[in-house]
Amino acid sequence: MKKLKLLAILLVCGMAWSCSPITRVTGSWVDSAVRGKSLTGQTIFIASLTKNMKVRTELEKGFSDLAGQRNIKTVKGTDYFNPEFYKKLPTESQLSAQIKNSGANYVLTISLINKNSDTRYVPGTNSYAPYPHYRWYGGFYSYYNYWYPMFYEPGYYVTDKTYFMETNLYDLQGNKLIWSAQSETVNPGSIDNFVRTYPKVLVDQLIKDGLFPAQ
Repeated sequence: MKKLKLLAILLVCGMAWSCSPITRVTGSWVDSAVRGKSLTGQTIFIASLTKNMKVRTELEKGFSDLAGQRNIKTVKGTDYFNPEFYKKLPTESQLSAQIKNSGANYVLTISLINKNSDTRYVPGTNSYAPYPHYRWYGGFYSYYNYWYPMFYEPGYYVTDKTYFMETNLYDLQGNKLIWSAQSETVNPGSIDNFVRTYPKVLVDQLIKDGLFPAQ
């Protein structure tokens, strides 16, 4: 019975793990001139470069909320530019003027640079774990029938989806890139799962690279 309970616990944990996206930063770069200089008190314009309005809105809001906890002001692109703005590519001067008019000193861009799907086979498991009990020894079939589900679990195919993201931070005054990070998210499962975890991963990396205060 203990083995059965342990198996049930492992299955539940496995299901919970499979429903949670795994996001990690695969690499980051920071301009040596600004490393360790906190952006506290500065204003960042957040631009999520995607056509999906839900993803754009939630990513910008999630990052904005976390940045605000560290006394860093933000301007969300979804609040400043209406959907019509993105239908026609603005000139560089038009875009820069609009962002500077928002009062921002920096621009943070979030974009999907690649995605990949990979199908793999998960092999079945063979197991034998008899637990003696007099009821099971009334005959071979009754014993076999009880334990049959535990003898073999057939294998199956799963498709892993990996999304590769890039986030850049630009200094508007110097018109240059000062920080960049690439990340990958495996099996996000849903938009809600992804937008809930990705902003925190970015903020944690900005803290690690010395641009955001720890708290």
